[in-house]
Amino acid sequence: MHADHHVQATDPILPSVHRRCSLAPPQTREKYLIGALALLTLAALFAPALPAAAWHIPHFVDTRPWLGVPNAGDVLSNLAFLAMGVWGSERLRGRNDAPVGASWFFVGLILTCLGSGFYHLDPDAPQRLVADRLGMAVAFAGFLGIAASERISTRAGEAVLVLMMVAGLLAAWVARENLTPWVAVQFGGMALAVGLALTRPRPGAVGVPLGGVIVFYVLAKLFELGDATIFEATGHIVSGHTLKHLAAALAAWPVIRALRDRRVG
Repeated sequence: MHADHHVQATDPILPSVHRRCSLAPPQTREKYLIGALALLTLAALFAPALPAAAWHIPHFVDTRPWLGVPNAGDVLSNLAFLAMGVWGSERLRGRNDAPVGASWFFVGLILTCLGSGFYHLDPDAPQRLVADRLGMAVAFAGFLGIAASERISTRAGEAVLVLMMVAGLLAAWVARENLTPWVAVQFGGMALAVGLALTRPRPGAVGVPLGGVIVFYVLAKLFELGDATIFEATGHIVSGHTLKHLAAALAAWPVIRALRDRRVG
């Protein structure tokens, strides 16, 4: 048994088989994915421009300082991203069965902590939004890579990870003047994630519950929209935007839980 296992592990035929699989004609789901990505690209490039100057920077209702930290609730709540990013990265150590994009997803959470915290220290400085969006773009690309690899194929996950990473980072930079690419990446990408969540996992998938991640994302958006309402309803204990950060960070929990359920022997 040991000798056979050694032969299989070092068999020179296996890399060539992997290359042939990677160059195989697209499967049905891969064709649908190519079509969806093409639509997103067309929307980002040719949809009417949304001038960044016309975008109203929201007034975050909780501006209370704490221990010298301005806007402490919205700044310090970003530590939840750091905690989940470090926790998830630790779960990946020693594993070879993690879905494509998982490591970038957790790295993106750590970068989101840094970028969003930097932005909320002085949210009236619009140039800080770039730092906020760059971390989000990395995390979002990682999640879509996970989704595509779980539901379609490994090579689909790799392609989506690279394409959405490049598109997200470029859109975050272009959003200083034109928000259209950023909107296409964020909302179009989430529509793609919902579509993937509604399909069956492929054989051999880790089993990441994509729907759970999406639920936390939607909850975070609702908290964001109810920033002032929640602040008043809780007697100024916590704002909706602070809760948004916590809910968005918890979106990593379904991924981390799936990694806990499978161990490498």
